[in-house]
Amino acid sequence: MLFRIRRIVNLGLKSLWLHLLRSILTTLGIFFGVWSVITMLAIGEGASQAAQEQIARLGSNNIIIKTVQPVESEANTAQTASIIKEYGITYLDAQRIRATIPGIKVVVPLRLKNKNVEYRNRQTSIELVGTVDWFPETSPARLVRGRFLSPEDQTRGRRVCVIEEQLANKLFIVDEPLDADIKIEDIYYRIVGIVSTVGPIDTTGSKNGEQVAKASNGGVSGRVYVPISTFEERYGNSELKRIGGDWSMEKVELQELTVQVQGLDNVIPVRDMIKVLLGERNDFVLEVPLELLNQAKATQRIFSIVLGCIAAVSLLVGGIGIMNIMLATVSERTREIGIRRALGAKKRDIIIQFLSETVMLTFLGGVIGVVLGVFTPKVVEHYANMPTKVTPFSLILAFGVSGIIGIAFGMYPANRAANLDPIESLRHE
Repeated sequence: MLFRIRRIVNLGLKSLWLHLLRSILTTLGIFFGVWSVITMLAIGEGASQAAQEQIARLGSNNIIIKTVQPVESEANTAQTASIIKEYGITYLDAQRIRATIPGIKVVVPLRLKNKNVEYRNRQTSIELVGTVDWFPETSPARLVRGRFLSPEDQTRGRRVCVIEEQLANKLFIVDEPLDADIKIEDIYYRIVGIVSTVGPIDTTGSKNGEQVAKASNGGVSGRVYVPISTFEERYGNSELKRIGGDWSMEKVELQELTVQVQGLDNVIPVRDMIKVLLGERNDFVLEVPLELLNQAKATQRIFSIVLGCIAAVSLLVGGIGIMNIMLATVSERTREIGIRRALGAKKRDIIIQFLSETVMLTFLGGVIGVVLGVFTPKVVEHYANMPTKVTPFSLILAFGVSGIIGIAFGMYPANRAANLDPIESLRHE
């Protein structure tokens, strides 16, 4: 059996070698098909995983309630008539949510303002965050150095802060950031800790295998965390704004409220209870990272199917090319087929002979396509700063489909060769 297989392989290789250029051109169709399938799926998988990681940073068991300014026409008449427009999430809302809805671990209030920060002769824009000492429980931020805000910082309203790592690298090129003083407007804050960056990540790419954090929230360089009591003392809840030629006073207590739920199964029920508790108001929006994560996974599946189908067209074209070449080969080797049949070869032997040549062409193109398909995403990731990921599934899929296409499209020429009349084949010139 082994001798027979070796004989068939040698015969097939000899036949392909006699028409080397044609064999190479035929192989290119399968090669490009396998290569494009693996590359496209790798790019799609990389982009999807980067998006899912960004969403997961918000916390899969968190519910984020954000204050939004209601449309003027939808504001209640009392607010419209008054010079002070009051809207958004309040401390009372936070207390009601924490006290009445079961399954909640912690509730974290946030006050946010975009400000400029100064250190010596360096200045940049930042997002100033007033929060509580248990903020790290709901945030992916991890302490890099020093400490986070303490309960004593909150009760005494200390002017201390914790800054993000990327901001520290920008402001303190040479100096030690811990225990240094930074100036925000006319107030100095003592840095007591440094945390990892938790702002939105630019998932369009990565450099040297590491994600590159980009400035978020209108180009700010990072976040500065201060005790919420210090934030309240400095800025209060009201802000005077000028819209057109008119001045108005807006009162907003909280810009964000993060609710951490016990267990992923409770996220959606708690979200629904929050909607009922807060009522038909139009001054807030709910963000549920778990829902966004599920949507991202569903989108990734659709995206992968679409990319795979587009790339599979190349494999289909390659299969048609193989069938075309093998039909031409059958026509050229009609006399050879007649001689083999006259010497006692069966139809099965002719089918195996031509099918083996097709499988060899497909195998060679598939191997080259897999090698370049694994290598190309790395080149794209390095030069285009796009995250990519080659999965075993994509390799098996591309190589397996190429093999199936090769056998399927090679079967017809092989059958045609086997069914040639031996007498007519011998007369063929």
